Amino acid sequence: MLPLTAIKNLFAYNYWARDRQLEVCATLSQEQLDRPLGNSFTSLRETLAHLLGAELIWLERLRGGSPASLPAADEFPTLAHLINRWCWVESDIREYLSELRESDLERQLNYTDTTGNPQKHPVWLALQHLANHQSYHRGQVTTLLRQLHVQPPAVDLLVADEAGLFTQVEPSQTWGWVPAVR
Repeated sequence: MLPLTAIKNLFAYNYWARDRQLEVCATLSQEQLDRPLGNSFTSLRETLAHLLGAELIWLERLRGGSPASLPAADEFPTLAHLINRWCWVESDIREYLSELRESDLERQLNYTDTTGNPQKHPVWLALQHLANHQSYHRGQVTTLLRQLHVQPPAVDLLVADEAGLFTQVEPSQTWGWVPAVR
């Protein structure tokens, strides 16, 4: 089992890395964001919408719900829509983590997955899964940026540490930047 401090660090890193990628994405045109690039999801915007959707669905599961599906990428037609919603989701996840106790991590999370099957996992594993999922798809975002001939930011965990992320007493509870989006 991961200790609570490690889980909080994973999510601090998750948002640090996401912010760096969104900052670069904010320099792109809508056409670039929507361009079909042949990946798990059709476009960079749809990949970002999937990342956001995963956080939304897991947040609802952590709160006791069982959403039937991820939100459709069309619910976030622009990067501004994505960022606006992500601000709220990040705030809610950080609030959830701030109220979590070490003893809560072993509690079983019961939910029905999007195919209708009942699932049961300890809270710590669900949180680790979500953080891992986000890292996996951030790798795809890096590839998509390269396909668009855009230099992706370095988002490695050790780069975050070198930038001082883990030397802070408490990671920021809000975004460190507000991108200028088109």
